[in-house]
Amino acid sequence: MFTVNAYAATSATEPLVRTTLERRDAGPRDVLIEIKYAGICHSDIHCVRGDWGPVPYPLAPGHEIAGVVTQVGSEVTKYAVGDRVGVGCMVNSCRTCDSCLKGEEQYCLNGMTMTYGSVDKDGTLTQGGYSTHIVVDEDFVVRVPDSVALDEAAPLLCAGITTYSPLHRWGAGPGKKVAIVGLGGLGHMGVKFAHALGAEVTVLSQSLKKTDDGLRLGADHYYATSDPATFEELAGTFDLIVNTVSAKLDLDAYLSLLAVGGTMVNVGAPREPLSLSVFSLLSRGRSYAGSSIGGIRETQEMLDFCGEHGIGAEIEVIPVDKVNEAYERVLSSDVRYRFVIDIATLA
Repeated sequence: MFTVNAYAATSATEPLVRTTLERRDAGPRDVLIEIKYAGICHSDIHCVRGDWGPVPYPLAPGHEIAGVVTQVGSEVTKYAVGDRVGVGCMVNSCRTCDSCLKGEEQYCLNGMTMTYGSVDKDGTLTQGGYSTHIVVDEDFVVRVPDSVALDEAAPLLCAGITTYSPLHRWGAGPGKKVAIVGLGGLGHMGVKFAHALGAEVTVLSQSLKKTDDGLRLGADHYYATSDPATFEELAGTFDLIVNTVSAKLDLDAYLSLLAVGGTMVNVGAPREPLSLSVFSLLSRGRSYAGSSIGGIRETQEMLDFCGEHGIGAEIEVIPVDKVNEAYERVLSSDVRYRFVIDIATLA
C-alpha cells in the first residue's frame, strides 16, 4: 500500500476537503496511473450527498480520469510507462457472465466494481479520480489518442461514452433525424457525436439561451421545449431522441415527437419515478429505452472516434480548491460544459 493526496467527502453535508488515502501496490496485471485531470460529473454530486443511498465516507469521487502510466505489473501486455490513458466509471467486473463476455461489463450480472464507492478485488473500498494516482487492472484502462488533449479527454470517460453508446446502438447516422434533450455536460457531447456520425441533429432545450452554442457544436436545429408550439411543429419527426436531463419530463409529450418505429433513450437519471401512457408507444410502434455508459471495448471505440474526428469535451479547468464552488455551479447549470480538475494543483 502507498499513500496519495486526494480530495474527498467526509459527510453528505460538509464540503469536500484535502486528505490522503491508501492505494494498493500494483499487482501483476495492474497499471499505476498518475492522474493529470479528473472531470466533475453530476453523478459525483449525487453520490457524495447521499442522493442514491448510503455512502462509505470518507470518499474521493471522480470517474472521468485521464493520466499517464507510471508503472505496469509483470503480466501487463496492453500498456507501457508513458502511455496516455483513461479510466471511466468501472474498474472491474466478474468477466464470466453473459454481459461481460459480450463486452458489456457495465451490465455485469454479478455487479460491476465502480471506480469509487465499491468493494475492490482486494477487499478495500474503491476511491476515485480526485486524487494524484490510481491503480487499475489493465483490462479496465483505455488508451487516449495523441490527438485528444488529456484535459478534454477526461469527460469522455463518462459524458462521452454515455451519449456515444446509445447513438451508436440505435444507428445515428446519415438519413437519421436525432434529437438531443438538454445541452449540458452530457448533451453537448451528444450533439458533437450525432453530428460527426452524420445525423441531422436537433437540440431540445428549456430555452433558446444556448442556441449559438448548440449550432456551433454541430446542431442543425434548436428548439425551446418551454414553447408548446415546439411539440406541435415537431410531432412525428425523430428517429431517435436521447434524453440527457435528470429532470422529470412529460414522457408522452416527448414520445409524440418520434416517427413511426422511433426510439427515445434515457441516459439522464431523475430521482423521481417517470410515467407514460402505453398508447404513446402502441400508436406508432415507438420504443422507450435506457442506456448506461458503455463497455470497455465500446469506450475505446469512442475514444478512437474522437481521435479521428477531433472531438473533445468543452471544458473549464479548475484548481482542486474550487471543487466545492464547482459543485454549486453544476447544480445551478452554470458551466459550459464540464468542469475538469487540474490534479497538479492537488500534488
